[in-house]
Amino acid sequence: MAIAQKIKWSLVMALMAVAAAVYVSKAHTTQKVSEKIVISGSSTIAPLVAEIAKRYERDNADVQIDVQSGGSSRGVADARSGLADIGMVSRDLKASERELTDYPIARDGIAVIIHKSNPIQELSKEQIRNIYLGQITNWKELGGADMPITVVNKASGRSTLELFAEFMNLEPADIKANIVIGENEQGIKTVANSPGAIGYVSIGTAEYSERSGTALKLISLGGQVPSTQNVADKKYDLSRTLNLVTKGKPSVAVSHFIDYVQSAAVKDLVEEQYFVSLK
Repeated sequence: MAIAQKIKWSLVMALMAVAAAVYVSKAHTTQKVSEKIVISGSSTIAPLVAEIAKRYERDNADVQIDVQSGGSSRGVADARSGLADIGMVSRDLKASERELTDYPIARDGIAVIIHKSNPIQELSKEQIRNIYLGQITNWKELGGADMPITVVNKASGRSTLELFAEFMNLEPADIKANIVIGENEQGIKTVANSPGAIGYVSIGTAEYSERSGTALKLISLGGQVPSTQNVADKKYDLSRTLNLVTKGKPSVAVSHFIDYVQSAAVKDLVEEQYFVSLK
């Protein structure tokens, strides 16, 4: 009887030990992620920041980073409202946005793109302006094939649209677009699938797509060749700084991540995305 009782208590103690171990293991797993950072905004910056976030999370298991695109206007709005800890903005901050703090992370340019089969190699600012105003509607008017021009434009709220329109002396409301797109990848896919199309996207994204075999090409703008190297050498005027933005004093975790994004530790990722590193 005493032996049976001892066996019974031994089993009880063993089960309790197992239960305690499972509890500790679950508690450890639950506590592993102690900080979540939400980042939203520019679709130009989002792929780069997402890659940086993956590397950062591998070395900082207690931090989870959620990267969402949607345009620079969303980045500003979410940072202001607190919906995001960090906003992504692919332009300089406006005077009305100076309550935010900006953190430059790279430079980029905006390239005008057409289908690879289109023989046009260069357009002037005036020609591009007239295309987007609907005053030039066929490629033959520019020395190309007898083919209607499909005008691809960025959606409202995208900083790429704002910069392009300002550079071309256009009012966004005056643009006569056949197709309106959001993210750079959507614009590239649209142009690559339409021989008569013209659009404009991030140089970095366009260069990467062209070198990956996508049926598009970047055309010279008034004699200036759109390339990452020319942006770096300041030989391409339609360029911009890519920024992260915050409102108020960021948390320690957010500050640490921003420092990491601005450091030389991610220079390789910046250049892999065909942006110009600031380091």
